[in-house]
Amino acid sequence: MKPYQIAMGVALAGAAALVAFGDNSPSSGIAEPVARAGKAGDVAAALPAPAERSGKEGIATPEPAILRLVPRAALVGDSGDASFAAGEGVFLGQNWNPPPPPAPPPQSNAPPPAPTAPPVPYNYFGKAIADGQWEVYLARGDKTYVVRNKTVIEGAYRVDRIAPPVMTVTYLPLNQVQQINIGAFD
Repeated sequence: MKPYQIAMGVALAGAAALVAFGDNSPSSGIAEPVARAGKAGDVAAALPAPAERSGKEGIATPEPAILRLVPRAALVGDSGDASFAAGEGVFLGQNWNPPPPPAPPPQSNAPPPAPTAPPVPYNYFGKAIADGQWEVYLARGDKTYVVRNKTVIEGAYRVDRIAPPVMTVTYLPLNQVQQINIGAFD
């Protein structure tokens, strides 16, 4: 046998001995209610005092008292339909979200900010020299574009200059210049 099996057998024998030879007599003590402030204390104070009775050895022991039930409306709420959705009674809701940021103060006589070009929507994935000119390979979604100098892409962007490590493009609706990083010369 292994040592842990021996230890488990000794523990089992000890538990069996406690069951067989332990004190099985019920306790004779009665738990007394705790007096609390508030409604429950008022209910306990309004009840008549428990009657005295004599115990085994002639000692007077108080008669156990059964307290009245607390009304459902005090526990759940007046509507009686407490639920998680209602967020009332026992099921009060808790909001753990941070409070929303304060609203910016209204600015009067301030001109609206000037429109700016959106970020370039194309992903760069390669470049090559073909016929002495740089070609840059761009992708947007499932479309692939091969661009050179002065190429217009989708009517919104014009390639102005390809000079590694950057490619300069112009956003045509606002005539704003942007740059795309295309990596160093290989």
